[in-house]
Amino acid sequence: MSESDETQRRKLKVYLGYAAGVGKTFQMLSDAQAATQRGLDVVIAYFEPHARPDTIAQAAGLEMLPRRQIEYRNRVFNEMDTDATLRRKPDIALVDELAHTNVPGSERSKRWEDVQVLLEAGIEVWTTMNVQHLESLYDQIWQVTGIQVRETVPDWVVRRAAEIVAVDVTPDALLNRLKRGAIYKPEVIEKALSGFFKTSNLGALREMTLRQAAHEVDLRQTAYDETSDAGLSTAPSQDVPGDAAKERILIVVTADPSTAMLIRRGRRVADYLHADCIALFVHRTPTVTELPAEERHTLEKHLRFARSLQMETRVVAGIDIARTVVEFARSHQVTQVFVAPSRGGLRERLLGRNFVENIVRLAEDLQVTVVADRSRRPASS
Repeated sequence: MSESDETQRRKLKVYLGYAAGVGKTFQMLSDAQAATQRGLDVVIAYFEPHARPDTIAQAAGLEMLPRRQIEYRNRVFNEMDTDATLRRKPDIALVDELAHTNVPGSERSKRWEDVQVLLEAGIEVWTTMNVQHLESLYDQIWQVTGIQVRETVPDWVVRRAAEIVAVDVTPDALLNRLKRGAIYKPEVIEKALSGFFKTSNLGALREMTLRQAAHEVDLRQTAYDETSDAGLSTAPSQDVPGDAAKERILIVVTADPSTAMLIRRGRRVADYLHADCIALFVHRTPTVTELPAEERHTLEKHLRFARSLQMETRVVAGIDIARTVVEFARSHQVTQVFVAPSRGGLRERLLGRNFVENIVRLAEDLQVTVVADRSRRPASS
């Protein structure tokens, strides 16, 4: 971890919930009030009260910075004024709704990018988000709830947090809040109850939130243990090379749309295993530029996505894709290979042209996982 990453880890706190109304913002404001009593300089850089009286009351007495107004399509939108927060330079800045997408015309497209700017300036940030906005859970959320999440936060942003606070209420308590009008206006309650706020959805999302919080605690404990162990003087092992036992995951990238799902799945497994993760694309053409324009555009998009999740990306040439993948895996000490099912037909299989089956056949010494895309038609969110 670089010095910059370590500085940010000490200064980011995430309040994680599973749905609107569980109390993330309320808890953040409550903790902020306690921090001011301890003499810390706290400001609200962005606050979205959603007309909830209890939440608004909890913000009383805290300094609230003005928002930046941006005109877009003949409408005026209010966004966080990152520059004003930098000039104010408090000890702690409260930033609601980390997954928010800024209106076009903003200096940065995502609020989490604004938060990174504050962290790099040495300002501690407390922020809120729901578990469904975690990038690696996109496919799982879709499968479980039928809802396609439009705004996501890369996992690495959350992993850099010093503290994850799981804000939890039971689904029954949350539904009671909803029905009495404490979350949304009366005219949208019935729609919410028949959509996102179904009991089955809330139960599944709550379980994901608690598991994610436990996973984040485990990651931090592991990092702490490794740091502590590094300070001990021990004799080096004579049997195992320095990094031989470390898991390495290889994601096989293609132009197929399922590659985005594959990248998310591989990233999540890598996080749980504390493994390195590499995204590999093999092209048969002499150079990548000779690929058809549409295929090249899709591949570049997939590789950018992999890099955004902090994966190493590699592009290599090879006539035999399966053999090239397996040889790359062996030469780079890969322990697991993730591929999406081939969409080739019976003819391709009979002719031995199904590269996925060929990878499985050739990689006898590697674990190969063929990850099915169980995507379903998304419901409106």
